[in-house]
Amino acid sequence: MTHVQADPLALLRTRTSIKWTAYPPDVLPMFVAEMDYPVASEIAAKLVELIGRSDLGYDSRRIHLGTAFAGFAADAWGWSFEPATLRWTVNVMHAITEITRAVIEPGDKVLVNTPVYSPFFWAVTESGGTQVDVPLRIDGPTQRGLDLEAIEAAFRDGVKVYLLCNPHNPIGFPHSRADLERVAELAAEHGILVVSDEIHGALTHSDAEFVPYLSVSDAARATGVCVTSASKAFNIPGIPCAWWVPGSPEVAARLRRLPESIVHRVSHLGTHAATVGFEESRQWLADTVETLESRRAQLRRLLDEHLPDAVLHEPTSSYLAWIDFRALGWGDDPAKRIVREAKVALSPGPHFGAGGRGFARLNYACAPDVLEDGVRRIAALR
Repeated sequence: MTHVQADPLALLRTRTSIKWTAYPPDVLPMFVAEMDYPVASEIAAKLVELIGRSDLGYDSRRIHLGTAFAGFAADAWGWSFEPATLRWTVNVMHAITEITRAVIEPGDKVLVNTPVYSPFFWAVTESGGTQVDVPLRIDGPTQRGLDLEAIEAAFRDGVKVYLLCNPHNPIGFPHSRADLERVAELAAEHGILVVSDEIHGALTHSDAEFVPYLSVSDAARATGVCVTSASKAFNIPGIPCAWWVPGSPEVAARLRRLPESIVHRVSHLGTHAATVGFEESRQWLADTVETLESRRAQLRRLLDEHLPDAVLHEPTSSYLAWIDFRALGWGDDPAKRIVREAKVALSPGPHFGAGGRGFARLNYACAPDVLEDGVRRIAALR
């Protein structure tokens, strides 16, 4: 087995990103979605090359990111699309917000599935929409999916746009092909645009399958747009670059109201880094996923041993663990007590909307000793 080794904690604390500056030095940061692993050597070399020749100007639109991502998508997921249809922008949530704004009128209904990544709520508000919530169907720590009957009812009740999180954040699972096929059928029937955030897809673990929404059927391609980025897969959120792929010419036409400025905010370094990632850093990505699977197994063992009353909703994609602390009686927002008394920073569950009370999200993309220290600190609060 080949693993990516996390940087030493002393080196990590010299980083100036939000993960390492939001809290005092005695706090272990296990909240925001940044990995503690060094960037892929191929990406690092490309960035050094660009800086070395002062190639830090405006993005040229000549970088073949569309071809690079299309090749990766075909090899990894069997999803084929025309690379020329890809359009890039600064980040995923900016694209989701502007796409939603382009296809709704003020006050139109926009569907989300809580608990969900909190910027989805901002996207609805900023685009002028009215949020409609269909909570995920969660029947247990390993039994989760979409409530298709409730989604159908919401579609009938006038929803215009469905913001789909696939794989789902914070619970960390990719939606099933069957659920996506049904969503596509319903969207086609009711004229819904499905905006699928697939930023965590490339980090799906070996015991799960990631299915891109646009790959499932003609109905999906007729109703959907994929929005994604290399930032999570290759740990490069600080050099912005994201993109969207419309499923069909008809969907592209629905986005004609998108402002021209949306495609002028991407980082030149970001487009290069993403392209090199998908073309040259696939082994690094595979090794990283293998490492994450090991850390996930370690987290499960640590919780079983030291904090058995905490229920892990075990993720099968990315590196974000959704943990139920309700049995411990630590209130609606256990992350508050955990950071105050245990000096471990987690993402507060209530920030993810309905169903988040009593939960917190933990980032396990770290070194084994850091993960053990974090869990032991939390367990000491019992």
